[in-house]
Amino acid sequence: MRSGWNWRLVFLLALLGVLATREVALELRPSFLRPGLHLMGYVGNTADGTLTIVDLVKLSVVATIPVGQGPSGVRAHPTRAEIWGLSSAGGYAWVLDARTNQIVARIAVGALPYALEFSPDGKRAYVAASGANAVVEIDCATRTVVGRGRAGRKPWIARVTPDGKTVVVSNRDDATVTLLDAASLAPLAVIGVAPQPEQIAILPDSSKAFVTSGATNQISILDLKRKTLVTNLALGGAPGSLILKPDGGELYIPLSDAHGVVVVNTSTNEVGDFLIVGMSPSGATLGPDGSTLYVFDTAADHVVPVGINTRQVQRPVQVGDDPGTGLMTPGGDALLVVDAGSNDLAVIRTNTPIPRLVTLIPVGLKPRDLAIKVF
Repeated sequence: MRSGWNWRLVFLLALLGVLATREVALELRPSFLRPGLHLMGYVGNTADGTLTIVDLVKLSVVATIPVGQGPSGVRAHPTRAEIWGLSSAGGYAWVLDARTNQIVARIAVGALPYALEFSPDGKRAYVAASGANAVVEIDCATRTVVGRGRAGRKPWIARVTPDGKTVVVSNRDDATVTLLDAASLAPLAVIGVAPQPEQIAILPDSSKAFVTSGATNQISILDLKRKTLVTNLALGGAPGSLILKPDGGELYIPLSDAHGVVVVNTSTNEVGDFLIVGMSPSGATLGPDGSTLYVFDTAADHVVPVGINTRQVQRPVQVGDDPGTGLMTPGGDALLVVDAGSNDLAVIRTNTPIPRLVTLIPVGLKPRDLAIKVF
């Protein structure tokens, strides 16, 4: 009798687990996701050259697709049911058809591409080929290279201004930023900045750009209208990612060695605030309404919510090992975080008073990039 009772208990617990998982999945299902639409996540895995495709409603892996050595720059196309990315080692851009999960194009762009950017209308893609000192323009409809512009030495990232007129390129090895005409890739200006420029953020009105330095505790602030350097602003720590408030009024910069986040006033070009957040905050993302900043602490394996308006640091959420990249799902129902050390994707429910970890989904080896697509 005792053995039979134990088996019934095990069955009951298993059934409750299945029902709980189903309930969580239904809770995470966005209200806009009518029948026939899909909500999918795409994780680029650097160590095995694959892309893991995750169904974000069922919280399960759909497929793992080989995309080439050193995948990077994984982005969801803004208007097409496609995921684009790069093979840094292979020197090409790849295109995944989101409906069939098949690679439908490989486009040679030059040696060592790391980042990919779409024009605001989605008609063009821009890639900085670091090994070729060039910026390549791709027609997204024909998937062909239609332009090539000259950058400085080892261009790191090419970003397009929100008005679609200018491509801003950080040249890591010669401490410059190149401005190119987005239509022709003709040079407009070369601006000296702090050493080893890397990440770029651009204001919504296309008036200023903010560029991190990989060698100093500074960001360079550029006036894009006058095409000049405004200042190299000292931060008090090594800058990580750049997260711009939707209205462009503030810029949030995690400083891993200073254990916090610095807030830059983009109107005055000054540091406006500093928040102690954790052990080693290196990245962050904003919630959809811009009221909460989710900071990724790589040393503590935490995601730390920070109230933007109140400047209050909230209770951290434990995730996997070495969280480095994250994105909100449309509508802000959940936050997805890539854990490079434990090779998984953390799913955090955020549409509750206290964010909580829902699950960890295994992906490929050394995941780094993340994209989300609704189609």
